[in-house]
Amino acid sequence: MATEAKPLASLSVLDGVAIMVGVVVGIGIFRTPPLVAANVGSDAAFIIVWLVGGFAVFIGALCYAELAASHPNVGGEYHFLRSAFGRNMAILFAWARCTVIQPGAIAAVAFVFGDYMQEIMSLGSYGGAIHAAIAVALLTGLNVLGTPQSKTLQIALTTLTLAAVGGVVVAGFVADPAAIPPSESSTGTTGALGMAMVFVLLTYGGWNEAAYMSGELRDAKRTMVRVLVYGTAVIVIAYTAVNLAFLGLLGLDGLRAADAPAAVVMRAAAGEAGVFALSLIVGLASLSTINGTIFTGARAYYALGRDMPQLPGVGDWDDRGDTPLNGLLVQGGLSLALVALGAATRDGFQSMVDFTAPVFWLFMLFVSLSLFVLRRAEPDIERPFKVPLYPVLPALFTLMCAGLLYSSLVYTGVGALMGVAVLIAGIPFLLIGRRQELPKPAE
Repeated sequence: MATEAKPLASLSVLDGVAIMVGVVVGIGIFRTPPLVAANVGSDAAFIIVWLVGGFAVFIGALCYAELAASHPNVGGEYHFLRSAFGRNMAILFAWARCTVIQPGAIAAVAFVFGDYMQEIMSLGSYGGAIHAAIAVALLTGLNVLGTPQSKTLQIALTTLTLAAVGGVVVAGFVADPAAIPPSESSTGTTGALGMAMVFVLLTYGGWNEAAYMSGELRDAKRTMVRVLVYGTAVIVIAYTAVNLAFLGLLGLDGLRAADAPAAVVMRAAAGEAGVFALSLIVGLASLSTINGTIFTGARAYYALGRDMPQLPGVGDWDDRGDTPLNGLLVQGGLSLALVALGAATRDGFQSMVDFTAPVFWLFMLFVSLSLFVLRRAEPDIERPFKVPLYPVLPALFTLMCAGLLYSSLVYTGVGALMGVAVLIAGIPFLLIGRRQELPKPAE
């Protein structure tokens, strides 16, 4: 029966790396470099902030590797928080992830996919949202069919995305600088290094999704660290190469003035055909991110359903497709609702980023603290991997999370208040079933 089925350890290291890289290497790298360039004062500083961002992600990946290796579970961060802080914190996080973080992230990337596909095939004034909804529905359906199908597509999409990013890099190095329209000279920066790091870490966002694969990785206690380290290395190399190409062709001033630097590069290298190819590249990267996020996100719904019998069916695992079937359906429905909501705003992508950012960084901060709590509370537990230079590196990760939480509250708009309001609306869940005996956590 589906209610008795459990996740299978069917994912290899390659599967895990493909999902992680596919989630991260998406639309951000085509949107944020000009914003980063506007907040630094030199070419060297521009490259350095990207490398520092990669180092910050690497530290976070090491922390997650210890947590996932010592507490492998499809609930990922939900399980870490439950182990460290108890049921209430875990339930509140699951509510936030299931209503704000995950569907908001899926909808945000779907809007980018929709905007670029609208350029290729217009579907009217709401065409971007229609394309976005179609992508969410189809990829959710593929994941419902089964884990083998979704992971096979993810490997293919990630491979093609990296190849496409490589194409942009090559175009940047071979294009004739004379083909670049002159830009107005910039005499200084418009911000500060702190804001540059906000945009850099936004672009690196999504690496933590690997935690939700720990319950399905083969020999997760030993392979989780390889997934996180290899995946981080691929991402940092890809992003550094793209930004070197942008900087080499456009220069810092030209990059600051370019709203879509990849489009400028591709037009210089291959004319309008190159711009058309770019739309396909961004669409491909978006599909890769959407599929990977749908795959990992549904595992949090499954973990919440296992702990909350008041949510019938959400904690069921479908052994036919080896998937959290009902979790996928609920996630897909909420994501489509946010696509509809975003279609009514001026910028659906920006609205979804504002909606999710403060809540995301709040719980990322608590996950970073859970490493310290579990080290102290469970000194004798098996830890196949330990963060080196403890407690220095985990402390740096915690400070990074606190800084990003502050920035996301200060620099985002009304959407941030909506996200916080939805989080507060989940507090009654902490009271549901308080007197009931808790079931065994999701495995």
